[in-house]
Amino acid sequence: MGKSAFVAIVGRPSAGKSTLINALCGEKVSIVSPVPQTTRNAVRGIVTRPEGQLVFLDTPGFHLSDKKLNKKLADVARAAFSNADIVLYVVDATRKAAAEEEALAAALSPVSNLMVAAINKVDAKEAAEPEARAFIEARFPTTQILSISALHKRGLDALLALLFSKATEGPTWYPEEYYTDQEPVFRIAEIIREKVMLHTREELPHAVYVAYANSNKEEDGSLEAAYDLVVERDSQKGILIGKAGSMIKQIREEAEADLASIFDYHIKLRLRVRVDQNWRSDEKRLTELIF
Repeated sequence: MGKSAFVAIVGRPSAGKSTLINALCGEKVSIVSPVPQTTRNAVRGIVTRPEGQLVFLDTPGFHLSDKKLNKKLADVARAAFSNADIVLYVVDATRKAAAEEEALAAALSPVSNLMVAAINKVDAKEAAEPEARAFIEARFPTTQILSISALHKRGLDALLALLFSKATEGPTWYPEEYYTDQEPVFRIAEIIREKVMLHTREELPHAVYVAYANSNKEEDGSLEAAYDLVVERDSQKGILIGKAGSMIKQIREEAEADLASIFDYHIKLRLRVRVDQNWRSDEKRLTELIF
């Protein structure tokens, strides 16, 4: 029996957690955008090597806010690192540690014995690696720290070796060929949401959720899938639809192109925009969407 562990990846918004999990798994597991808090759920990525298997949980960025949505996202992150075998704390070397980083460090204190720290973006021109290292060492003196670049895939072999060294003997939870356990319905919705965030990040980055409507498998093996792009106000519908439908067409075409590289069958999307007023303040809706 080899080694196995569930590894929660935690950090501030835009620390590079999703880029890191994609680089470690070698495939697109988690969506990425320049918008902070793109990740809304604990997304699983799987790495299987001769040493064993690591199951990574990409968590929402830890963010200080009184808004219901942000509180819910923080709860998802806390639940993930509270139940993980190993906690991978990702620190962005290009940003100074402020109140948010202090709050996250305090939240991680009870699981410090499970931690490994990775200072990310160390190859960026504005990186301040010594400051990031000093911050971690002052709060977690026994935690091992590695310097990495998730974007350029530097230092990742050493990081995986360290994580496997921390793992204990255990079962292989997933078949060797798996790199994620996400259901197709969820993966498709996330790819659509990524394109929405990339193209509307100035107008409504967090005011949209993507809801599955229905799907139909065609005789040629392709899948026709319908999804709703849900906004909070009628005034936001026009932004997503665009002039003569140009925006929603671009979102659909780019999402279909990404899906073609993920699935081994063609996926044709049907998208529509509808309103769910003030959904970010609806506790029931947030519970359905964020898990």
